[in-house]
Amino acid sequence: MSGGAPPSPSVFRHPVDPATPRLLMPLARALAWVNSAVVALGMVALVVASAVLTSSVVSRYFLKASTDWQDEAAVFCLVGATFMCGAFVQAIRGHVGIEAVVAVLSPRANRLRMALVDLMSLAFCAFFAWKSWTLLHEAWVDGQTTSSSWAPPLWIPYGLMSVGMTLLTLQLLVQVTASVRRAAGMAGAH
Repeated sequence: MSGGAPPSPSVFRHPVDPATPRLLMPLARALAWVNSAVVALGMVALVVASAVLTSSVVSRYFLKASTDWQDEAAVFCLVGATFMCGAFVQAIRGHVGIEAVVAVLSPRANRLRMALVDLMSLAFCAFFAWKSWTLLHEAWVDGQTTSSSWAPPLWIPYGLMSVGMTLLTLQLLVQVTASVRRAAGMAGAH
């Protein structure tokens, strides 16, 4: 480990954009709270996945024991952490970006670029969320399971994916509406 100080609890809280329309302000506040709670659970899921995989390696190597359930359990934890924490990462604008483009654009062009990227991301994530809910429904109705001998139900990862993509879509909706208000010069008017 780096040996640095642990992250401040304020890392898990982010302010609601004041340009958010009043109608969406309760949603923005709820998302901020949910995102903070989910990122803490995501950290727990990563620790659990690490512990499960470590125990799998130890039991396979030293005890020569079969561990067919551990890989899938770790994957379920990783799927949950990845999808459920996406909205938090978006809220703090932590997704990967290309800084070279930002450096050559004017501030106005950069705001327009961010608004367009957010709008395209919103459309993609809304479609992805809808398809995820479709997969969840099919897995639930058909009783789908994985093909392993453990055979956990597939509605678990599909459910995590559906909820996570829905949270990400809602976060993008709040950010897009705030960007539109800011671009229209209405950020101060409520």
